[in-house]
Amino acid sequence: SPTIRPTQTQSFLALKTYGMSQIRSHWKKTPDSLEGNKEALKKCFSSRMEFGTAGLRAAMGPGISCMNDLTIIQTTQGFCCYLEQSIGNLKERGVVIGYDARAHPPSGGSSKRFASLAAAVFISRGVPVHLFSDITPTPFVPFTVSHLGLCAGIMVTASHNPKQDNGYKVYWENGAQIVTPHDKGISKAIMENLEPWPESWNTEEALKSTLLKDPYQDINTEYFKAIQKHCHHREINKKSEVKIVHTSVHGVGHTFVQSAFKAFDLRPPYAVEEQKDPDPEFPTVKYPNPEEGEGVLTLSFALAEKEGASVVLANDPDADRLAIAEKQESGQWRVFSGNELGALLGWWIFRCWREQNSDAAAVKNLYMLSSTVSSKILRAIALKEGFHFEETLTGFKWMGNRARDLSDQDKTVLFAFEEAIGYMCSPSVLDKDGVSAAAIAGEMISFLATKKISLSQQLTTIYEEYGYHISKNSYFICHDQAVIRSLFERLRNYGGTKDSYPTECGRFAIDAVRDLTTGYDSNQPDKKAVLPTSSSSQMITFTFSNGGVATMRTSGTEPKIKYYTELCAPPGNSDVPHLKKELDDLVDAIIENFFEPDKNKLQPKPQ
Repeated sequence: SPTIRPTQTQSFLALKTYGMSQIRSHWKKTPDSLEGNKEALKKCFSSRMEFGTAGLRAAMGPGISCMNDLTIIQTTQGFCCYLEQSIGNLKERGVVIGYDARAHPPSGGSSKRFASLAAAVFISRGVPVHLFSDITPTPFVPFTVSHLGLCAGIMVTASHNPKQDNGYKVYWENGAQIVTPHDKGISKAIMENLEPWPESWNTEEALKSTLLKDPYQDINTEYFKAIQKHCHHREINKKSEVKIVHTSVHGVGHTFVQSAFKAFDLRPPYAVEEQKDPDPEFPTVKYPNPEEGEGVLTLSFALAEKEGASVVLANDPDADRLAIAEKQESGQWRVFSGNELGALLGWWIFRCWREQNSDAAAVKNLYMLSSTVSSKILRAIALKEGFHFEETLTGFKWMGNRARDLSDQDKTVLFAFEEAIGYMCSPSVLDKDGVSAAAIAGEMISFLATKKISLSQQLTTIYEEYGYHISKNSYFICHDQAVIRSLFERLRNYGGTKDSYPTECGRFAIDAVRDLTTGYDSNQPDKKAVLPTSSSSQMITFTFSNGGVATMRTSGTEPKIKYYTELCAPPGNSDVPHLKKELDDLVDAIIENFFEPDKNKLQPKPQ
């Protein structure tokens, strides 16, 4: 049928190379009718996955729109060629490749298989490859890049995405995720190298090559040695009676968090038996994302009740994020937000640093970072304590690269975080790291227990000292790009006036607007934003006269329009119920006036 004939050369190539058997297996899940098959073919071959600063993330399956053997080979060939052009000693230094436990039997795809194919591509060009022999947490890859001085790193993971998805995350030689212009250069090189090289399929020969090394044992040793620099209360840890439950949510985290607790001389956390071993089906949870809150933690709470534990730690499946919950005096469990954990960890890490550094002037060399949609609590702490605070664009790629820039200037970056439960607690990993964060949190909890202080009580103390920062974040689901564009364009041409932003939202007056899609910032003398801008994603921030800040943005990996709101009160304003009500009213006004969910047919976040 002419309606389903692929029109692009790459689609013919994909069909020929990928093989009809895998496409047929994919079709088993679609209607038997020709119409069902036409739609399946269109979905598979109509458009190629886009390579960006986050690498790739898509469903596993046949075709150029999915993660499969062919698209992994094509992507790696492009990446390899780009590295050959960019780094002169690539063949002396090499690359590292890690992978999680994801697998998709219907298409034959798995993280381990994709990692082996990526290794085969590099080895076919004479590039040394450090390929982990077993599953690893994502932070082990950037750690290995920095520790061994490699040219690049690849992590095959889809983090906390649904089970059918996989991803291809890329790190540069500085140990941080790639940023522009590398993404565009790699994307161009991929399109110039779509025909698989003869040896790219030959994983068997590649795995026998002298160019292949296994860094697993060495990196396990060196990583846990590196994070011990952040253990400051070993004697307290050894004696601690605090009981902690840990879940890896069917991901890779169990073994590594147990090792991290051991490295800190902490009592081993109780592991949730049903979730501790890797399982690509994620059978006990609807979403394998601890950020979604209590639903993911049901089994953890049950184990905590049984063992008399007061705290639950949860990693996402690739162990680069960390969620924490604490049992309250009422018997209810409190799941801390990423912003609240950022306040606790930032306070703790600075406190430990100050104990070790008596020189008052040294604080001027200190930095903490957070993303622009995260809480401003670190800014408040920095103002009072005298260290530097910087904001970056959303995502650890920006914080990791900025941390590297600062360390190259002999500055110390103590801590960085984003509200999506991501924390960089050690400069040895220039990305979020849920393993080191778990051990550091364990030590903080043990220390506070000696003072009979809970995490909730300590958080209140932080807010009393530095000012309450109340936040409320959520999202709407929208699969229609035209609706998303229209929603944001309406805000840029508000009331029908071109290039005019709203000056109020319901009863709330707006003091400033920053649009990082167009580069506009009303707070700057020249009206130009200081942070980098990107026309390919939507992001507008409103600052309100009541101290509220709200950012609306699209997600780079999911069909979501997210919003992040925070009310920052000065120290001394402790009327928390009033502050919460004020923020609730502000959020309701933003939803009604700016999102217009009924008109735009937006689906709210599932409860």
